[in-house]
Amino acid sequence: MAQDLGSAMAMLADPVLLLVMLASAIYGLFIGAIPGLTATLATALLVPFAFFLDPLPAIASIITMSAVAIFAGDLPSALVRMPGTPASAAYTEDAYRLTRAGQGARVLGVGLVGSAIGGIAGALILIVAAPLLAEVALRFTSYEYFWVAVLGLTASVIISRGSQVKGAIALLLGMFLSTVGIDIALGYERFTFGSTALLQGISFIPAMIGLFGLSEVLRIVMDPAARGARVRLNTKGMFRDTFRTLWRYRKGMASGTAIGGAIGALPGAGGDVAAWVSYAVAKNTAKEGHLFGRGKGHIEPIVAAGSSNNSALASAYVPSLVFGIPGDTITAILIGVLLVKGVEPGPALFSGQTPMLYAIYLTFILANLLLIPLGYAAIRGGGHLLRMPPAVLVPMIVAFCVVGSYAINNGNLEIVVMLLMGVLGYLLERGGFPLAPMVLGLVLGPIVEKNFMQSVIKTNWDLSQFLTRPISAILMTTTLLVLAWPLLRPLFRRRTADPVTRLE
Repeated sequence: MAQDLGSAMAMLADPVLLLVMLASAIYGLFIGAIPGLTATLATALLVPFAFFLDPLPAIASIITMSAVAIFAGDLPSALVRMPGTPASAAYTEDAYRLTRAGQGARVLGVGLVGSAIGGIAGALILIVAAPLLAEVALRFTSYEYFWVAVLGLTASVIISRGSQVKGAIALLLGMFLSTVGIDIALGYERFTFGSTALLQGISFIPAMIGLFGLSEVLRIVMDPAARGARVRLNTKGMFRDTFRTLWRYRKGMASGTAIGGAIGALPGAGGDVAAWVSYAVAKNTAKEGHLFGRGKGHIEPIVAAGSSNNSALASAYVPSLVFGIPGDTITAILIGVLLVKGVEPGPALFSGQTPMLYAIYLTFILANLLLIPLGYAAIRGGGHLLRMPPAVLVPMIVAFCVVGSYAINNGNLEIVVMLLMGVLGYLLERGGFPLAPMVLGLVLGPIVEKNFMQSVIKTNWDLSQFLTRPISAILMTTTLLVLAWPLLRPLFRRRTADPVTRLE
């Protein structure tokens, strides 16, 4: 093992490899910071260049780019309330409110260092528990994935600010919009009104850009008080405050990292679900959970959900490396690159190409360490964005909304969806409806429908399988506990109160 590890470290010392990682990190930082330009899109654009590289630099470029891009999605969330990634939407409200309250540097510092720590922890999970986690992931069928998606949907309602009834309505609205297009199971057209463009459905990325980004533009334009607000991003002493905050909420960071590592290992789940579940767990277990998403926002959910993002990103490679089964869209592309380069993922990689495997492990750690200085530079640059007058900043936000939406499929439909969702988001917020559950309904609605229909078709509508399979039953019980915890928490606190208080 020592010899293989030494060979891996020698492979990582290649100046060409380090240069490729640096260039990929800068590229990921730029792509991730623009809403609509996802890490998956960035990976696809990177593939033609990866074909000209040796196997390890090609793999390292994708790993580094995706790790940096996930954090970069937090930048527009905190600065202009536009989630760069769907996972960022979980804590966009808290990040933006804290930034408006003058704590933007603290928010982004926590997101930066928390992402790096979560990514390194995810890499350690990948190193230590890869075979075990992959074996568990292989036991997941459509029944288990149904409950994982339902757990994510439940979490979005629980964490809703304000009325949870309104949160549930927003969630159902998002799930309804996710049904537009071709029926997943039967292939029928639904709510397309004869439009061929709608056959592909409503993409959640332009919808997310419209709901958060354009609706904020409308709020600034319609509200003179918001138009005159000025925010500064002071990065002096940022890391000192960051490490104090992370230490104070270390339990939340550990919980988010563990949840991200576990959910990320499930093929198709990814960091989106992990972030929402981590947020919900933090909200239900924190002493100040009632403050999340309200007033000036709270830093704890950013610690928990932010660390789960990069942890899930690393653990998504568990089924990919152990069995050659993609953990998400990025690893699906990576597997293709590996095969082209003559590296076959699976048991043979663990037995016959151990130095390459260890080099991949070390690449994860190095990529997350590289994230800290580059992320800090990006945060310093973000401070200049906040100094722009609204007359300049608002047109820039609108331009990013249009470009990010158009880049999804190079079509006009996505721009129309973004505009309509922007108006809808503005009206919903005026009525007190949270927007985050609606986004998750769009993301997870097709996953819930697909796995439910697959399950009932193959069992001739025998619903007992959702309840009797061991892992499925555990997930169902967890979902019910998350749903019931807001009602049970006062009773639990009353039972654990001071005995003298109870006697009184």
